[in-house]
Amino acid sequence: MIQKIFSYFSHPSNFIIFFASRNILKISDETYLKILYKNRMQKELNLENPRTFNEKLQWLKLHDRKEKYSTMVDKYEVKKYVSKLIGDEYIIPTLGVYTSFDEINFDELPKQFVLKCTHDSGGNIVCRDKENLDFLEVRIKINNYLKKNFYYLGREWPYKNVEKRIIIEKYMFDEKQKEGLIDYKFYCFNGEPKFLYISKGLENHETAKISFLNIDYTFAPFQREDFSHFKELPQKPKKYDKMLEIVKILSKNIAFVRIDLYEIDDKIYFSEFTFTPCGGLMKFIPLKYDRIVGDMLNIENVEKER
Repeated sequence: MIQKIFSYFSHPSNFIIFFASRNILKISDETYLKILYKNRMQKELNLENPRTFNEKLQWLKLHDRKEKYSTMVDKYEVKKYVSKLIGDEYIIPTLGVYTSFDEINFDELPKQFVLKCTHDSGGNIVCRDKENLDFLEVRIKINNYLKKNFYYLGREWPYKNVEKRIIIEKYMFDEKQKEGLIDYKFYCFNGEPKFLYISKGLENHETAKISFLNIDYTFAPFQREDFSHFKELPQKPKKYDKMLEIVKILSKNIAFVRIDLYEIDDKIYFSEFTFTPCGGLMKFIPLKYDRIVGDMLNIENVEKER
């Protein structure tokens, strides 16, 4: 273990990323992103003339900083935002919002629920049986999340000023999806969904599956390198056409945003907005699709709208 730690910090970029991502080392967003991109993608980041999808996402981090984006990534405030645009019927019910773990009265909660923080990404805790929940472990995780500002990790500006809170939501279950709910994640470019990926089981990276699809719900010719893929295409959602209508409304006048939806018991539910999937560090297979997808993203007028 000591040898691994020494090996990691022997590389100057790892040292910088480790401390800058925790806001211990103070460097500019642009400098940090150039170092992070080179470290993860093994090539220089071109911010003067970005061409690939990942390069353009890094550029958007620096130049597309609209105030409403912070509302859109806040897991509590976004519910009100989305409700105004498409209606309350697409919102997963909230059971409670808290500023600290100690405020939560677990006796009042149902047997099953989902617990997460409003200001970060990927920190969901799914409770399927309250009697078997390790409260100490959950407390430690949540308190650690509350100490962090997710913005510093990848310099995703929308997260920078989100209020740090805990939200508990209703546990959503579909008898037809016993092995886990399928996420439908639509990649939207200025109001137009161009493709999506479906995912299942993201709680466990080793068993999770992800596959990119064309907008006509067929397998796309590219994938991610870091997950297993679906061998067979799951059944098309019954409300797929309605999903397309919804994401067009929610992504209108936004250069790029990913919109995640569920279909549960034949009803559509909103999940979240993501402005920078994988922090803009996703390796496509084949690699050429980083440039092909990049051509879909027009950033020419973004700075004028800032």
